[in-house]
Amino acid sequence: MIKVLIVDDSPVDRQLAGKLLASRPLAVDLEHPEGVEPVYASNGHEALEVIKQEQPDAVLTDMQMPGMDGLQLVLQVREKHPLIPVIVMTAHGSEEIAVQALQNGATSYVPKRALAKDLSPTVESVLAASQAKRAHRDLMGCVTQTESQFRLENDAALIPPLVGRLKDSFWDITSCDDTTVLRLSIALREAILNAMDHGNLELDSALREQDGSAYEKLRGERRREAPYKDRRVHITARETPREATYVIRDEGPGFDPSALPDPTDPANMEKASGRGLLLIRTFMTEVRHNESGNEITLVRRVERGAKKN
Repeated sequence: MIKVLIVDDSPVDRQLAGKLLASRPLAVDLEHPEGVEPVYASNGHEALEVIKQEQPDAVLTDMQMPGMDGLQLVLQVREKHPLIPVIVMTAHGSEEIAVQALQNGATSYVPKRALAKDLSPTVESVLAASQAKRAHRDLMGCVTQTESQFRLENDAALIPPLVGRLKDSFWDITSCDDTTVLRLSIALREAILNAMDHGNLELDSALREQDGSAYEKLRGERRREAPYKDRRVHITARETPREATYVIRDEGPGFDPSALPDPTDPANMEKASGRGLLLIRTFMTEVRHNESGNEITLVRRVERGAKKN
């Protein structure tokens, strides 16, 4: 039996939504349609208590309620019960707050005037997607190690989708909190960009500090000139639930890693050349270069406190 919590300060509207949902089984699993058991709350505070007791599969909430309104409830459920999807019911005059709810974690919406036609299909669709997400999370809990390899041309436009891919893979296997994942993403972006610009294209950070437009012009020219245009950036990612390791190698001439300035020195923090390295060293657990300076290894270990609840 599928359990749906209906939150509305109007007893009439609560009962109407409950009767509509209970009137037919939902084909969340196409082979095994299930009936719906509605449970009720008259406001956001009451809804949070009911969620603790009943553990519903989904929450359907009105937007305009005294005390804790629908938007505040969406934020609370997202924080405390991230696997429970929230669907908002919109009435005339609540459209703006409903948009905010969708931007802050609600998974769908149904206009109150269209409940009879759209409520059951909407809940069915949301629960099917939620079930798939939970199944994916359960499956990723069985993964012991992943490894992937990439070879990139010197095109900075390739970095965001690659970092997004690595970020998602890291989150899947570690379930780390959003801050840890964001910091990892920033460190990876800086390291890959350094490999492209300073490794393969041999661009000098001093030029960027003196003349940003000249730096960009030279970057574009070298992307089309030999030997720079033929070089590639190689990325290997290995992830376990407790640790992720990223090896980023360019095909440039390298440098002497011992000559790197200390990015934490206040005298160097204002320089563009040290910012990326400072972020990388701050956000990763371990950072090391090979002797020739054309390969950097980034390690991020996962602490218990960094895991999502």
